[in-house]
Amino acid sequence: MIDREQKRTFGPVPSRRLGRSLGIDIVPFKTCTYDCIYCQLGQTTDKTVTRTEFFAIDKILRDVHRALDIKPKIDYLTLSGSGEPTLHNNIGKLISMLKREFSYPVAVLTNGSLLYEPDVAQSLMQADVVLPTLAADTETIFQCVHRPHPSLHFDTVVKGIINFSKTFKNDLWLELFLLDGINTIEETLRTMKEIVDEIKPQKIHLNTATRPPAEEFAYPVSEEKLESFKMFFGQNAEVITDFKHVMNQQTANVSSDIEQSILQLLKRRPCTDKDIATALSLHSIETTKIISHLVIKGKIERRHQQGNIFYKTK
Repeated sequence: MIDREQKRTFGPVPSRRLGRSLGIDIVPFKTCTYDCIYCQLGQTTDKTVTRTEFFAIDKILRDVHRALDIKPKIDYLTLSGSGEPTLHNNIGKLISMLKREFSYPVAVLTNGSLLYEPDVAQSLMQADVVLPTLAADTETIFQCVHRPHPSLHFDTVVKGIINFSKTFKNDLWLELFLLDGINTIEETLRTMKEIVDEIKPQKIHLNTATRPPAEEFAYPVSEEKLESFKMFFGQNAEVITDFKHVMNQQTANVSSDIEQSILQLLKRRPCTDKDIATALSLHSIETTKIISHLVIKGKIERRHQQGNIFYKTK
């Protein structure tokens, strides 16, 4: 077992799909079955399919209790974060305990790569919502977009998602992650729709690289194209955009304070996102969201140096 004395929750954060979500991070940073070219957290540092109890369930629950003690307004408890949550071999027990101890629905954000394993599929049955991802229609595109662990192949992964959808009794919302020039040609979209029709999700979420991706060639799809694809995939498809609800003043002030701290840090020296998170005791997910916001506002810029991405003030 891997264990560390660090907080395993983050937020509540505005989610484009789940409203206000308390994130529960149950695997180490960038521990994943994939190394997706579009990942906002950068390249995977531990690509694995080996499941283990990275963090003890009781310590994760302790952090959730602490986060909820102040009674924040949230819509979901979300197992997500900085890696693939189904790699935690006690995720099923965790979901069961979360539902027993708290009144909030539990969502699982997963890339879907391990749903072909019966014990993984079974472990998610008590979740209220499971949100897997589809971004390919062939092995070639699967390898290009996800750069998966060598043991994973497209047909196996897709059949796993399809079979899971037939036995899962609660909500399944499928994310279609689209990248311009890679999986958006007509033939690819047509085949992906055939797969979607087999999965029969309650919702189809059309997504693209709205934050800086791991690889610069992971080009986003324009809003206009996404809207046209929405019509193609049918009435239960929607384009998921940035959270539009107005944050309360307290949350806005906290975000503003963190932004100012990041700007002051970057004025002194360029830093990676990990440097920023460590220096300011922030969670990696919160750091990524705030950095992306500062990049979009034009207050900081990215610089590539010796294989790393550094941020500096303009």
